[in-house]
Amino acid sequence: MFFGPVPVREAAGGILGHSLSLGGERFRKGRLLSAADIAALERAGHASVHIARLDDGDVAEDEAARRIATALAGPHARTAAAFTGRANLYAETAGLARIDTARLDALNELDEALTVATLADYEPVEAGQMLATVKIIPFAAPRTAVERGEQLLQGDAPLVRVAPFTPQDVGLVLTRVADTKDSVLAKTELAVAQRLAQFGSRIKAQRIVAHDETAVAGAIADLRTTGCAPILVFGASATVDRHDVVPAGLTRAGGEVLHFGMPVDPGNLLMLGRHDNVCVIGVPGCARSPKLNGFDWVLQRLCAGIEIGRRDIMRMGSGGLLKEIPSRPMPRDRGPRAGGDAVPAPAPRRPKIAALILAAGLSSRFGDGHKLLAPLDGKPVLRHAVEHALASSASPVLLVTGHRAEDVRTAAGPGIEIVHNPAYAEGLASSLRAGLSALPQGLDGVLVCLGDMPDVTTATYEALIAAFNPVEGRAICLPVVGGKRGNPTLWGLQFLPELMRLEGDSGARSLFGPHAEWVCEVPVDDPGILHDYDTPAALAARGVINS
Repeated sequence: MFFGPVPVREAAGGILGHSLSLGGERFRKGRLLSAADIAALERAGHASVHIARLDDGDVAEDEAARRIATALAGPHARTAAAFTGRANLYAETAGLARIDTARLDALNELDEALTVATLADYEPVEAGQMLATVKIIPFAAPRTAVERGEQLLQGDAPLVRVAPFTPQDVGLVLTRVADTKDSVLAKTELAVAQRLAQFGSRIKAQRIVAHDETAVAGAIADLRTTGCAPILVFGASATVDRHDVVPAGLTRAGGEVLHFGMPVDPGNLLMLGRHDNVCVIGVPGCARSPKLNGFDWVLQRLCAGIEIGRRDIMRMGSGGLLKEIPSRPMPRDRGPRAGGDAVPAPAPRRPKIAALILAAGLSSRFGDGHKLLAPLDGKPVLRHAVEHALASSASPVLLVTGHRAEDVRTAAGPGIEIVHNPAYAEGLASSLRAGLSALPQGLDGVLVCLGDMPDVTTATYEALIAAFNPVEGRAICLPVVGGKRGNPTLWGLQFLPELMRLEGDSGARSLFGPHAEWVCEVPVDDPGILHDYDTPAALAARGVINS
């Protein structure tokens, strides 16, 4: 790959190396320079410009990122579209991130152009949370490196996956001595129940018994008959030896102690045992508190269906210092709460984007029919637009109806939320306001889509969502093909007040000029972004238009 300065007149077809401002317009880094761009640069007085040019041995950054991310992703890991050489992987369900760290290291050692960053192995994740990011450092990666990376990632075991949490029916044994308070037992049960609820699990049965090995053995055997698994045992006093009351009770019940102690603090005094095929945990006393401890790491794996052996326990030492000390703030802390505890910073996640399909218009140019109801490839025009939106990661998908609302609702099909605009005759802006008013809380942005554009692909939706990043100045994203801007457009929620003030037939695109610094053009291979079908003749000519 060539990278360096060239005279502007020789830069056509090159990839812009650094962002430039040209009066009211901004050319972003990575832009493929056209003849019109060259003319604009010359008018702005630029004599030279830094560009990149790829050769036959290179794979363009987005293609390279897409290929590596696709090869990385395993079960319950979803790959987002690539943009600016970055492709992210997101969790599709709550669970534990599973990362093959040995192969990750090998992948990152292949070539400096190819980088992959992931969460730590066994880190708990929520649905939508980022698992990994692939970033191609320059504008391309060597083809040999990409191919070697794909080869390294082949096989049955994926490098990145999620082990989903599955409901567990847990048995709980609490022992007591003469001075054990009922409030202590109640607090312990509550702490366990709250921990389990995070993973969709519950306490199925509980036994409170005397703190001696015979009573513990009887409680474990009793819970085994109820189908509880795993079984958690809290001793009234700390277990200090593998022959203490709780381990001895497990042995007397016919089970075995697999390991006592763990290199995690707090949580050192955990016992790992087994009774037939059921895991039995002697829980350390620190687990009566809701603060993170070694028992949490074990419980997370059990609730994700991951079998734990003594070797797994012994390998928890790296990162196992969980005590909060003033000289080492906990990871992702962002300052104290009013009560003194740290507030965890939110984990990176997929942006929450809704899709708003406008379908309220009078369809006056379509003669006696309605353009959204017209048949196209065996289904109404509108149904195509709706299905492409529903197949994307945008959620929820809302449809704004107006003229012939019931017919439009039927044509849209299932899986979509309906918002009716009784003032549809006032123009496009009224439908936009109605739809925006119905958006749920907690969104990052909204895709504004047109119901009469059935050829816009799901890949285009994903490309816009992948490009959206207000932190990096990309808060208004629109698709471009062949140098022409099209629909739909993705807007950050920061623009909601201005969008709500639009009137008449003014569309959201009227705000591009005042907010040019936030606009990001997203190249797509989708001519459908340019084509709506307002007349029967236009629909009849669709095959010619798209050929």
